[in-house]
Amino acid sequence: MSLEEIYNFIQISETLATSGQPTEAQMGEIAAAGYKVVVNLALGKSENALADEAATVRALRMTYHHIPVVWEAPQLSDFEQFVPLMDSLAGQKVFLHCVANYRASMFVALYAEKRWGWTRAQADAHIRRIWEPDEVWAKFIESVRGNATKLTRTP
Repeated sequence: MSLEEIYNFIQISETLATSGQPTEAQMGEIAAAGYKVVVNLALGKSENALADEAATVRALRMTYHHIPVVWEAPQLSDFEQFVPLMDSLAGQKVFLHCVANYRASMFVALYAEKRWGWTRAQADAHIRRIWEPDEVWAKFIESVRGNATKLTRTP
């Protein structure tokens, strides 16, 4: 089994990958690949969710973070939690997922735009390699991009 078999898996960098919901066995593969942190953006009762993902991840000696983003109503506050979390994990090997890698790809793209210097075109292309945002998520993108100063690092 390889990480590439996880639904909608994308290797962003040596220290960051995203995907849809991994199985329990795939969580073991994630740990074996050297990931130290799992961040879940799906709701706890989402499709294919693990019964107790936090316990599974911790049993594999990884750290677990959960920011439950409601699919039908993503909030700017969700992204405002995500940014400092990802900032704090810089340099660590992080595996980010949701149900289908839609939320995860969106959050990574917007984060990369704010922190890594990706252009809007690069961020949009990253999102669209997995999915085409609907009206709800297009408004979310506008909301995040419209609040750039609030999410900018202070010295």
